[in-house]
Amino acid sequence: MTLALVRHGRTAWNADRRMQGRTDIVLDEQGRCQAAAAGRLLARAQWARVVSSPLQRAVQSAQLIAAELAADGTAPSVALDAQLIERDYGRAEGLAVGHVRERWPDGEYPDAEPASAATARAHEALTRLAGEAGDSVVVAHGTLLRLGVQSLTGSPCPRILNGQVILVDRAPGGGYVARLLT
Repeated sequence: MTLALVRHGRTAWNADRRMQGRTDIVLDEQGRCQAAAAGRLLARAQWARVVSSPLQRAVQSAQLIAAELAADGTAPSVALDAQLIERDYGRAEGLAVGHVRERWPDGEYPDAEPASAATARAHEALTRLAGEAGDSVVVAHGTLLRLGVQSLTGSPCPRILNGQVILVDRAPGGGYVARLLT
């Protein structure tokens, strides 16, 4: 079992360094190029399915990736999974990242989903997807994927860039290992 975890392509808010969370923003042109490039990278292997967060930036990325995976000209359908939605940043959403870090240096944003809840949700979703049939491409969001990788592997996961792919495999003897696909 392998999960290919892909952070969605860039949006205007990513370019502006704004907290995005659950605000439903579409990809910009660079984001579409990043998603297609991730799809070309993933097309070197066979994938049973593509699963995505329901937010538009992830769905658009997943559709572009699926189109690149189409070996016979038919792109695989994209299944949506609500557990893959990004962490809700509450009142921090839409604000500049630098401002947010100054105002709430502890990362406890008013009205936000607690990081522990987002971690538990990410762990549950990725564990469930890993246990289902076939190798899967999972398209979601930076914080959710980072928290999920950390939870599965027990190791720190650095920031995942837009369009980046992290492969997660079962480790011999149990547990999971993650590596950046380049």
